[in-house]
Amino acid sequence: MIVVGLTGSIGMGKSTAAEMLAQMGIPVHDSDVAARKAAADGGAAIPQLLKTFPQAFDAAGKLDRGLLGQLIFNDDAKRLALEAIIHPVVQQSQQDWMRARAAEGHKIVVLDIPLLYETGAGARVDKVIVVSAPFFIQKKRVMARPGMTESKFKGILASQMPDHEKRARADFVVLTGLGKVYTERALQKVIGSLLNGQSHNFPPYAR
Repeated sequence: MIVVGLTGSIGMGKSTAAEMLAQMGIPVHDSDVAARKAAADGGAAIPQLLKTFPQAFDAAGKLDRGLLGQLIFNDDAKRLALEAIIHPVVQQSQQDWMRARAAEGHKIVVLDIPLLYETGAGARVDKVIVVSAPFFIQKKRVMARPGMTESKFKGILASQMPDHEKRARADFVVLTGLGKVYTERALQKVIGSLLNGQSHNFPPYAR
């Protein structure tokens, strides 16, 4: 079974690409969903979160995700502490999910991992797809999100590996700023090449 990592910086269209892959019949594991489950009521990460970030819980013992986000924003030490709690739970979720998909006989699966390179997850996949778009499109998409500010956007970018570096490391770069039809066709070519054992069949930015 081929394990493909799907990643890209904020606003680059990764969620849309993941949806397209799922519509093609490719199983996709969403790491963000797994992380939210880990930190939800009764989630596997809650005991350690309560111990490490007690101020992020209310009197009833419920995690305030917004407050937790404020605590780690612009605080690298706290962000790393949070990641040290959440990432192992997400990795276990990925492993369990992949075993189930392998048992079902799937030839290829996708792990949707926002911080794939930043967390070293690239070592756990066979190939990597990076989605990318010009900065002006990225910024327009991100700034349209509820509650987003210029300073918050800059802070998120600072915490992520630069887009050009991700593209340089990728096995496939899929552009998302040229319309959904272009993106979907590019993804179809990538999946076809992987299933045929031709992982480097496309030139940069058209892969």
